[in-house]
Amino acid sequence: MSGNLRIIRADTPPGKHDHLDLILADGNCLRLQDPRRFGAALWTQGNPDNHPLLQTLGPEPLSDAFNGAHLHRLAQGRRVAIKTFIMNNHHVVGIGNIYANEALFHSGIRPTRAAGRISRKRLDQLASTIKTVLQTAIQQGGTTLRDFVDSDGKPGYFSQQLAVYGRSGEPCPNCNTPVQRLTSSQRGTFFCPRCQR
Repeated sequence: MSGNLRIIRADTPPGKHDHLDLILADGNCLRLQDPRRFGAALWTQGNPDNHPLLQTLGPEPLSDAFNGAHLHRLAQGRRVAIKTFIMNNHHVVGIGNIYANEALFHSGIRPTRAAGRISRKRLDQLASTIKTVLQTAIQQGGTTLRDFVDSDGKPGYFSQQLAVYGRSGEPCPNCNTPVQRLTSSQRGTFFCPRCQR
């Protein structure tokens, strides 16, 4: 989102949105900055996978556990829109609004389509595309829309590669049809009405 973890000198005074400091063995400080307060720091002495806030989460999208078979199994009989479905952390973690829009565009899947009405083949493609979109975004340092910076204070450059997100009314990069915007599950949803079915 808009927060970050930084390694800084331990004597650096905290800023307005700095919420946690962990002093490291080398004398430096790992600092959590989170202006929107979406982050959390959990302390446990047991297996973190068994923590009540973590044990029901879906797999990491870049792991082998996340694939089309996983999506297909969970989507069976579900009427929820596929965009909402893939943004649900109980199905898969870490797919935010921007990356959901982009992955669905590159997969040719309309974001409002019912998850349970999408074929296994198309869900295989979607899972693969999610991985590609996320890996590309990571290589580009994330997506800076307003104030996001990485741990070194650099903005993310993936925003320069966005195909549909935030481009309402602009031409689709594939077919020149104007990108449409609607609100789905209280989130801005962007898609090409011609390329995405």
